[in-house]
Amino acid sequence: MTDTRPDTLGQLAHALDVFGRTVDSVGHDRWDDATGCPGWSVRDLVDHVTVGNATVTGALDGKGSGTSFRDTVAPLHAAFARPGALEQMVTVPFGTVPATELLVHGWDLARATGQAAPPFAADLAEQELAFTVAALADMPPDRSPFSPPRPVADDAPALDRLAARLGRDVTAPRPDLIGPKVSGRTLDVCGPTRR
Repeated sequence: MTDTRPDTLGQLAHALDVFGRTVDSVGHDRWDDATGCPGWSVRDLVDHVTVGNATVTGALDGKGSGTSFRDTVAPLHAAFARPGALEQMVTVPFGTVPATELLVHGWDLARATGQAAPPFAADLAEQELAFTVAALADMPPDRSPFSPPRPVADDAPALDRLAARLGRDVTAPRPDLIGPKVSGRTLDVCGPTRR
């Protein structure tokens, strides 16, 4: 019998790599630019993912740390690679899983910095979209940390459909084309966790 379960560690490594390459492609003059997450600069967005990685790592192995995105990659992957880690139930202050977080914020980051959509595997994006739809279906709308889903074409790339499901306007002009530098914090489409 063929094992049809996804290669979870391989998918995590792929998502971390693609997000990391997107971070590496941010120009030195773009870190204070606005993102599609109201009140968040590019730096805030990457810091959010960095803190999220360290938090999940700490919940899994008690050793979460890292001051840059790249500092959190190997520890996060190692924490998930530990025997039993993928079956372990942990409590973290946010509800998304690392792959969903990396995909949607990779989309946010690329859009904010004028990059092409990150090349996340389409099957991973479809899987995370299905997970997100199911997870949010069980959540009362007034309890969701995200803006309501936005319209998107049924045949749009899975990454765009995931972003739209989590409240992103995939048809709006990119923030780098319309937005000024930002500061401050607001609750927004990107969720409640702040650095």
